[in-house]
Amino acid sequence: MKRLIPAVLLALTLSGCAANAKLPTLTLSPEAATYRLGAGDQLKVVVYGEERLTGQFSVNGQGMVAFPLLGEVQAGGKSLQDFEKSLTAALADGFVNTPRVTVEVANFRPYYILGEVGKPGEYAFADGLTIFSAVARAGGFSYRADKKRIFIRHKSGGNETGYRLDGSTPVQPGDTIRVAERLF
Repeated sequence: MKRLIPAVLLALTLSGCAANAKLPTLTLSPEAATYRLGAGDQLKVVVYGEERLTGQFSVNGQGMVAFPLLGEVQAGGKSLQDFEKSLTAALADGFVNTPRVTVEVANFRPYYILGEVGKPGEYAFADGLTIFSAVARAGGFSYRADKKRIFIRHKSGGNETGYRLDGSTPVQPGDTIRVAERLF
């Protein structure tokens, strides 16, 4: 019996190592890395020379922005540049002569982290955020955390996917990150 327990522990440890070796590393293509607007984003829109059209606007749950003169304008799923172009085109269509529009994100939608971290919860997204910086914001790994793999459910996807944990793993707005408990 004494020899059986170490053998079982060794087998479980090796199977965990093999499972971690099979996990993919999360990398994003340039297209996937392009920020897409979504519900919860706060946008700062400036229409030069038109102070009444300049201000902060929210992207609602349907991906729309309520904009003066235009009503609801589709923003969800668009890049900042695409939204800026569509807003410029809509304003040029009989509302403003040669509009000059700039759009920037005032506040990104948050990401969520749960599991084996110091302070699980909702956190503000920042451009260039990685898993390590997200975990650091959440108070670091707990003593029980599995520091070899991470699970992420992307807002755009549906299922949680396991990834090999490394310092360059990117976080996207709306992601839910789960830090699992290690086996030993």
